[in-house]
Amino acid sequence: MTAGKASLREVIDACTRHGIEWIGPWRHAIGDKPAEWGKILRDSGLKLSSLCRGGMFPAATAQERRNRIDDNLRAIDEAAAVGTDLLVLVNGSAPDRDIDRARQMVADGIGAIVEHAEQAGVRLGIEPLHPMFAADRSVIVTLAEANAVAAQFCAGRVGLVVDVYHVWWDPDVYRQIERAGERIFGFHVSDWIVPLPDTLMGRGLMGDGVIEIRRLREAVEAVGYKGPIEVEIFNEALWSQLVGEIFGSVVERFCEVV
Repeated sequence: MTAGKASLREVIDACTRHGIEWIGPWRHAIGDKPAEWGKILRDSGLKLSSLCRGGMFPAATAQERRNRIDDNLRAIDEAAAVGTDLLVLVNGSAPDRDIDRARQMVADGIGAIVEHAEQAGVRLGIEPLHPMFAADRSVIVTLAEANAVAAQFCAGRVGLVVDVYHVWWDPDVYRQIERAGERIFGFHVSDWIVPLPDTLMGRGLMGDGVIEIRRLREAVEAVGYKGPIEVEIFNEALWSQLVGEIFGSVVERFCEVV
């Protein structure tokens, strides 16, 4: 998504040119051909860090909730077919202002899909979002909440995705990272620009904002995370650049800041 207007084929080519070994595709990019894209990715030499996204469990009616669970079951199958063992969950908003009930729907939704995920060899990574997204994207807004939901399930199957854009502000972030430990399945980086140009599309290149990115990276590694680090930047100005320019900037800032 850091090159959000480029095709997946263009992103794959740019990764190989710039020596990037991992890629985290989104479901819309692989469409209804996850196995075909999986072969293309493997043939290119790239490894898959994750597939995004599942989740969005809360809904107003039982049928809508069932439909969302079915979509998550498909997402698990897509993750397995494309060749990753991690499905990132963005957990959805409250349909009726009852945020506590919506949080329970998230836990219930994960409970409805976790057995299928285990059978498919896919882990589920709960990604808490910044509280400004609670109304429209995720009722899980802190690592503490994500830890509490994940703790209801087997540590090897349900864990957390730590995205610095969403958690940097939290005064409890380092204690919650320590609490999560082996349940940290993914780590995402970008930066928080001041003033923030847009809530969704205002992420910056690492080093352009206020986040202590390296400290957070060291914290997740200190509790055992050894996986890939995903750069995930939603920014229209960055997306308007040529793919090669985007990747050049990302690689440079990653090496300098992360």
